[in-house]
Amino acid sequence: MLSSPLVNEAFDRPLAQGPEKELLRFTTAGSVDDGKSTLIGRLLHDAKGVYEDQLASVKKSRINRSSGPIDFSLLTDGLRAEREQGITIDVAYRYFATARRKFIIADTPGHEQYTRNMATGASTASLAVILVDATKGLLPQTRRHSYIASLLGIPNALAAINKMDLVGYQEEVFLTLQHDFLALAQRLKISSVRCVPVSALEGDNIVDRSRNTPWYFGPTLLEHLETVPIQPLSSVNSIRFPVQYVVRPNATFRGFAGQVAGGVIRPGDTVMALPSRQTSRVESIVTFDGELDAAVLSQSVTLKLEDEIDLSRGDILVSPDDPPSVSSKFSAAVVWLNETPLQLNHTYLAKHTTRQVKAKVTHIQYRVDVNTLNRESSQELAMNGIAIVELATSAPLFFDSYEHSRTTGSFILVDPLSNATVGAGMIQEDLSEPQPVAVEEGIRTSGIGRAAVTSQERIVRHGHQPAIFLLPQNDSLAESADRALFESGFETILLYGDSFSSQSLAATLPLLWSAGLIVLLVSDKPSQETRQTLDAVAGDSFFDLSHEESPLNRKTVMAQILSCAQQLRVRISPEISGKA
Repeated sequence: MLSSPLVNEAFDRPLAQGPEKELLRFTTAGSVDDGKSTLIGRLLHDAKGVYEDQLASVKKSRINRSSGPIDFSLLTDGLRAEREQGITIDVAYRYFATARRKFIIADTPGHEQYTRNMATGASTASLAVILVDATKGLLPQTRRHSYIASLLGIPNALAAINKMDLVGYQEEVFLTLQHDFLALAQRLKISSVRCVPVSALEGDNIVDRSRNTPWYFGPTLLEHLETVPIQPLSSVNSIRFPVQYVVRPNATFRGFAGQVAGGVIRPGDTVMALPSRQTSRVESIVTFDGELDAAVLSQSVTLKLEDEIDLSRGDILVSPDDPPSVSSKFSAAVVWLNETPLQLNHTYLAKHTTRQVKAKVTHIQYRVDVNTLNRESSQELAMNGIAIVELATSAPLFFDSYEHSRTTGSFILVDPLSNATVGAGMIQEDLSEPQPVAVEEGIRTSGIGRAAVTSQERIVRHGHQPAIFLLPQNDSLAESADRALFESGFETILLYGDSFSSQSLAATLPLLWSAGLIVLLVSDKPSQETRQTLDAVAGDSFFDLSHEESPLNRKTVMAQILSCAQQLRVRISPEISGKA
């Protein structure tokens, strides 16, 4: 049977409008028997978010903990163990949509032993629905769930004061619990809070307004979900683009694939690559569907740059005028996920955006009792524990604080032997400090009580180690090498050695070396004394390409220069990690 064009149009219209709707991710949390699963089941049922076969299966289920014809909790408690025990064990994700928005619900366990499950399910949420039993009031679990929500940076909280039917829908009970929860939220610095009196079992103020609460004039639970402002996962307005993959389908195209973690990227924007600190401009933004005029937060694209700069997975493109912190020492809040407790100074793998480095927890500042919110001293962290710790990594990470960006401010810890994810971290602040260093001869202090800029700091700024290249007497070759290195992001200086005496050269080269520069020294016939000076200053980073006895052609020498320079850039991480 052929369908009419009008029928097809009516069917396609909602599908076409679907992607344009806003998506709200929210999580639910509550103490055992608070009615959390029942509330979510009621929300799905009354919002027409349940398929008929799902509903029929629940009605036929032999397990029914409800006095009514439908046990709404069975719509979310999907595991057999959950149904038999009457508690939520795993994180259950549910999807539904209304005329205004699309929703993803992370229904997380309420029991203390499943704290790690809640932290996992709530990590991408924009709102937390926290249930409060009207017959019991705020419990230690309520404080625990609220603390975890604030720790994970969830900006909005909705306190569903449930089981209002069991307290006779008394306004005084609701106002008392609302006052208590608002005080808790203020202490935890949760920015936006709404309290709603509900009965999950009876459906009061879930989707439709209840006649049983004529004294309540606020929105229903669903109305608040449909209208609450959705804040982005990052408040960083500058460019953050971690590189996931280098795309080279042919010899004419070289792009960098990744997901925008901050700011808006447009063709023509200047970007800086970390750790090399090379700069270039965005030539085009490429996707499967064609080129874009702009790439926004959380959008996956491929960037083509105007210059051939060295980039690989784990590097990041950022705004040159507002880069992230670059450090190998920082503090973070860590939720421990593994049965084996966290061990101080044990080597883990830290996965941060697309970068992976070795990491050690060097100090536990304090452990948080998530039931009382008290701070306790501790030397280890057990499963489901939360602590503020200090970490050191084998190579610098490029991060913003978790408060400003959930993407560049979060990481996971992995056990290198079992490959198990053992911890989830939220970066708080950079702990690196300028390292005290002996003032080198001929370099003075700044006069404000701090040492001059260190050689290590200059290496980090330049993105490469200093070096000295001894080149043959060929002005064209020397100038071409200087230009090629400069355009590749290296800090260089070109010297003609024949214009310096041996004594002047011995005095000048250490200063240029301290400045972190790559020196291109052109000399016709360098003396043995000059060679000794070069070797003494640069050591392994002295590259003799003068080739007096067997001169090489220009193309070969240029290739050697660029190859050696790239080695300088590669060698930066193990040399200065933990120093800069």
